[in-house]
Amino acid sequence: MTRFADLHIHTHFSDSTSSPEEVVEQAHDNGLSCIAIADHDTVEGVGPTIEAAKKYDIEVLPAIELSSEINGKDVHILGYLFDCGNAEFLGRIRRMQDSRMTRMKEMIGKLKELGIDNISSEEVNGLTQSDSVGRPHLAALLQEKGWVKTQQMAFNKYLADDAPAFVPKFKQTPYEAIDLIRKAGGVAVLAHPMLTRVDELIKSLVDAGLGGLEVYYPGNFDSVTQFYEGLAKKYGLLATGGSDAHGNIKKHTYIGKIKIPYELVEKLKSACVS
Repeated sequence: MTRFADLHIHTHFSDSTSSPEEVVEQAHDNGLSCIAIADHDTVEGVGPTIEAAKKYDIEVLPAIELSSEINGKDVHILGYLFDCGNAEFLGRIRRMQDSRMTRMKEMIGKLKELGIDNISSEEVNGLTQSDSVGRPHLAALLQEKGWVKTQQMAFNKYLADDAPAFVPKFKQTPYEAIDLIRKAGGVAVLAHPMLTRVDELIKSLVDAGLGGLEVYYPGNFDSVTQFYEGLAKKYGLLATGGSDAHGNIKKHTYIGKIKIPYELVEKLKSACVS
């Protein structure tokens, strides 16, 4: 029987509305035998999902989506199969989460200066099960409280990089993120390159230890998928893929919308840094 995997799933430990138990139920319903929990800058959702997945004998890979920035662009690096107990790794993501909490307080302060005075840090923190708070949580509250009609409007008017309530997040380059993942024994993969649009950096990222490209992603035209398959082949990179499911936050996608053959998981395992 053919086995399938979805290697890019979020839980409510970062910016999804789905609990680990809900993730597992959806994965089972959609015929997946392997999933990866790739929450933003935290691994707190991995353990609970592994426990929940025992019900259906679904394999859960430890993963993470690390924030980074270069040349003013956000670049997300996915990490797979690293040591979740690695001290340097845990120390870095702890600093990233602390930075997220401080950043959120500063953005709320800026909103207050703009007359939006009915949003608190406690309310934002209550939207996630960890300290991995981000702009989507704040956008959700801005919509809920009637300041904007949609979360996209919240970004456009208040939270986008050039908007009045924006505050930069923890500074690390994609090269540093790749190095961190590799030092913890994992494989680093450039997330959704078709959205990030830093193709000119791929060669230098490969030189820094990048191991893969997220080739298979929701909404891709066949030509886009084929283009990144070609880049992966050109640089000797693994091709991975996933739904980037965020529960009700991203209504255009869902767990299992992207299914990749399990043989790609086996290649990922073979590529782990020893």
